[in-house]
Formats: sequence, structure tokens, C-alpha cells
Amino acid sequence: MESRLEILILAAGKGTRMRSDLPKVLHKLAGKSLLGHVVDTAHELGAAQVCVVYGFGGEAVLQSMADDRLTFVLQAEQHGTGHAVKQALPQLADGSVTLVLYGDVPLTHTATLQPLVTAAQAGKLGLLTVNLAHPDGYGRIVRENGKVTRIVEHKDATPAERTIHEVNTGILAVATRQLKRWIAELKNDNVQGEYYLTDIIALAVRDGVDVETHQPSYEWEVLGVNSKAQLAQLERIHQNEIAQALLDAGVTLMDPARLDVRGTLTCGRDVAIDVNCVFEGRVKLGDGVQVGANCVLRNVTVAAGTRIDAFTLIDDAEIGEANRLGPFSRIRPGTTLARDVHVGNFVEIKNSQIDDGSKINHLSYVGDTTMGKRVNIGAGTITCNYDGANKHRTVIEDDVFVGSDTQLVAPVTVGRGATLGAGTTLTKDAPAGELTLARAKQLTLSGWTRPVKKVRGEG
Repeated sequence: MESRLEILILAAGKGTRMRSDLPKVLHKLAGKSLLGHVVDTAHELGAAQVCVVYGFGGEAVLQSMADDRLTFVLQAEQHGTGHAVKQALPQLADGSVTLVLYGDVPLTHTATLQPLVTAAQAGKLGLLTVNLAHPDGYGRIVRENGKVTRIVEHKDATPAERTIHEVNTGILAVATRQLKRWIAELKNDNVQGEYYLTDIIALAVRDGVDVETHQPSYEWEVLGVNSKAQLAQLERIHQNEIAQALLDAGVTLMDPARLDVRGTLTCGRDVAIDVNCVFEGRVKLGDGVQVGANCVLRNVTVAAGTRIDAFTLIDDAEIGEANRLGPFSRIRPGTTLARDVHVGNFVEIKNSQIDDGSKINHLSYVGDTTMGKRVNIGAGTITCNYDGANKHRTVIEDDVFVGSDTQLVAPVTVGRGATLGAGTTLTKDAPAGELTLARAKQLTLSGWTRPVKKVRGEG
């Protein structure tokens, strides 16, 4: 019978080289904190308990990880990885196995970790190692007759040991009962004066527990973040992995190296995405959707056949089928576009529902509006929805034509089939089927001359 799995995430480090007041594990990778990535991996492995050891910036860590499935343990003073594990031991059940992960190592695949758990459930110590071309600075895996006997830190290694390319990642799984016994035996008689978790390897060998090693498919799975440069490196690695998955699913990416997904992007068939697009939160693109260059889509659903031209920003909106948006359009939260809607350049729409076949093609603002079918909005139209204290709604019924440079002062309703003449400032409801105008009388003043700029020194 398999033992219960508990996962311990060490996340107490300050991250001095990040040069930031933000705790290292809260820095974002693909729109999610480093710690968030590791927590997601822990949940995917089916852990019965996920315990996070935090320290620096403690309150910020607690507030950012609002997950009632997590147990938090404070490491008030940092005295090494062994000391960090010791703080959490009272939370761990003796009959379980414990997998130790790190809050600043975000990209380890679950398929890489599962064999370690399986080894621990079989009574062994599962250890993740990796072969590095340049292992300087890493603890070396020392073997005798092919079996792991101990880990030696780089600074303590002999010249012969420094030629070893297999190094320790710090990620391991073992029976919790054994972990508790070995942690109690750790000493801090080393240069750093710290308690090293890796010292339990030698104790396992001493007690006759087999150390079973596994390696990741990719070296970057075990890379940690200690600086902004390393964070940027992992960002590009992760984005490339996302891009390759999209390409494998049939998505056309004009340049896979110029794509940023900071959340979840789901695509239908024959989707095409141009360069420098950013997708945040949950974004779903239907069949045949085209996204032009330099667009930003955040928490958006886009139905089949819609074309989004360059430099368009869409935020928390529902976009229907066969629409045409942009270039340079802004669709703000609460907006729903039905079918065959055209939203053109320098048009902003906020908290509005636009029905089939309506067009807002140029230089307009539509806010807090319910718009019917086949409405045409002329250039420079503004719905004046805010009175300085409250928002008010505008209703534009089917088949309305709104002339250019029109202001609709909400609350106001434009009846079905009505026409508003260009330059109208509408402050009362416009009746259905009629032409409504609200203009000042045009005057020409004969003999009027423009003021002349005074020459310096005159007057």
C-alpha cells in the first residue's frame, strides 16, 4: 500500500541578489509567482498536505498565497536547509513520505518528480541529480561501485571529487519517519555554520537505505532563481516551452520567440498569432481567430472567425464570432460583442453590450451602453456616462444611425431606426424612426479678423 505523500516547500530565503524588497519566491514568472508554480506542481502530484516554510517577507508570502490547502511554517532565523526542514517536521505524519521542493525552482515537471516519490514509497531515498558540463559551486554526488555514498560540497571537495559532473539538486523524497530521525542528527560544523539537508544522504547510506537517483529530462527543470538575470532566463525558457506546445497543437505563431503567455491560453483550429502578443489570465481563442501584432488580451474569450488587428487591448470581455477589432482598439471590462461587430481605430468600449452587425469604426468612446443590431456610430461619438459622481446608461436600439461628433448624455435612449445628425448633443430621448438634431445656429460674422500676435516690445 502506497504511503501518504506530503510535500515540503522551502521558501524562506531573502534573495539578496534580486535587489528587491519583494521576497524572492514572490517574483513573477509567466504571470505567476515562483512559489505559485511550485505549489501548483505539488497539487498536481496529489499531495495530501503541502507545507510551505517561509521566512523573509512572511506576511507578504501569506497574503499572496491565499490557498486553504497549504500549511505555513515560519523559519524565523535561517540556518540552512536542514534547519528549515526541522521547523516543519511537527506538521508531517510519521506514516507518510515527504518530498522536499524549493520555492525558487519553478519549472520541475511532475513526471520528473514522480519516480522520487515512488522510490520513497518503496523504502528508498529518492534523489534528483543532474549532470552539468560546468559543475563549479554545486555539491558533487560521490559513488562507490555505482552506488551513492555521500554528497560533498564544492568548497569541501578534493581535486578528484571536483572532476565529478553529477551534482545534487537538493530535491529528494524519503519516508518521513526516517527524515525526522536523520534531521535530528545533523551538525553545523561547516564553513557556513549551517545545517545541510544533503547531509542526510550519508546517514541513509549508513543505515542501509538505498539512494535511488533520477535525472530530469531537461537541465532547466532544476534551475533556481537567485537574480533578475536568472529570472529572465527562466522566463524565456518557459515561454519557449509554451510556444512549442501551441505549435504542436496546430497554432500558427509568426515568431515563437516573441510570445508571452502569463496564464492559460487555449486555442481552436487554425488560430494565427502575430509577434509581440501578450496573453494574461485565462484566454480562449476559437477556430480561425487571427491576432495581429502587439496585442494584449487579458481574461478574454474570442469566438470563431474574429480578427483582432494590431495594437488592440482587450480586458475581461466576451468577443463573439466574426468580429473585426482594431487596429488601436481598447475593449475594457464588462464588454460583450455579439456577431459581426466592427470596432475600429482609437475606439474605446467599456461595460457595454453591442449586438450583431453594429459598427463603431473611428475615434469614439462607448461606455455603459446597450446597443442593438446594425447600429452605425459615426467618428468622434461619445457616450457621456459619468456625471462626476455616478455612472448612467445609454440605450441605442436597432438600426440607429449616429452622425459624427455626437455626444449622448446619459441616461438617454435612442429609439429604433432613429438618426442623430452630426454634431448633436443629445440630452433627451430620441424618438424611433425620426431625425434628431441639436446644433447651435451657424453664424458668419462679416469683417471679423483674427488677433495678431504682438511683436516683443510693443504695448
